[in-house]
Amino acid sequence: MNTHEKGQTREDMAVAYLESKGYNISDRNFRCAFGEIDIIANKEGMLVFVEVKYRKNARTQHPLASVGPKKQEKISRCALYYMYRHKLPEDTPCRFDVISILGDEISHFRDAFPFYPVRS
Repeated sequence: MNTHEKGQTREDMAVAYLESKGYNISDRNFRCAFGEIDIIANKEGMLVFVEVKYRKNARTQHPLASVGPKKQEKISRCALYYMYRHKLPEDTPCRFDVISILGDEISHFRDAFPFYPVRS
């Protein structure tokens, strides 16, 4: 299994997990000039942008630690563009979550980071 296939398998795990918790998946692998958002979901009127991170084991950096300021800014820019492209109001409630997969263990970090201010 190549790296892309492994990533897709982990994202499939994250989608199944979110759906089991009542999330409706509206988009996957949303790409734009600013980057990519792995999963975009809705739950109870909240638009949720989800980054999925996987590590085989704990010997390397924890998956959550790999979503630093640069990655947060990229995801924030993508989220703004997604909202613009889908004509969503600026006051649409949204948040940024991270699904961390360590081995086969899934952890869901809600509100993992706030909207990262986009530098001009």
